[in-house]
Amino acid sequence: MAKNILISDDAAFMRMMIKDILTKNGYNVVGEAENGAKAVEKYNELKPDLVLMDITMPEMDGIQALKKIKEADSSALVIMCSAMGQQAMVIESIQAGAKDFIVKPFQADRVIEAVKKVVG
Repeated sequence: MAKNILISDDAAFMRMMIKDILTKNGYNVVGEAENGAKAVEKYNELKPDLVLMDITMPEMDGIQALKKIKEADSSALVIMCSAMGQQAMVIESIQAGAKDFIVKPFQADRVIEAVKKVVG
């Protein structure tokens, strides 16, 4: 059965790019969020199998959103995405419960590899 995925990124073209990669590989994109606050809201509403979450977003950043999602559902699966390959952010997001980390610009195979590793 296709896995349901929520994409959270403040850049519409990034969401579109990720959605394209996922749908071409048989995944089901159930929702999109343009900031962390919306991501938390949509997570609670849609209960996706996985969230792809950008770190740098307005209103609430990805790490705060990750923590809120994990508070609501400790079994939530989240992969963080960021253009900044900053070690501190990677470490902070992994400590907060992220399952993996993808660096922008995305390589389609790296996105699929991370998704497969986390949700199969």
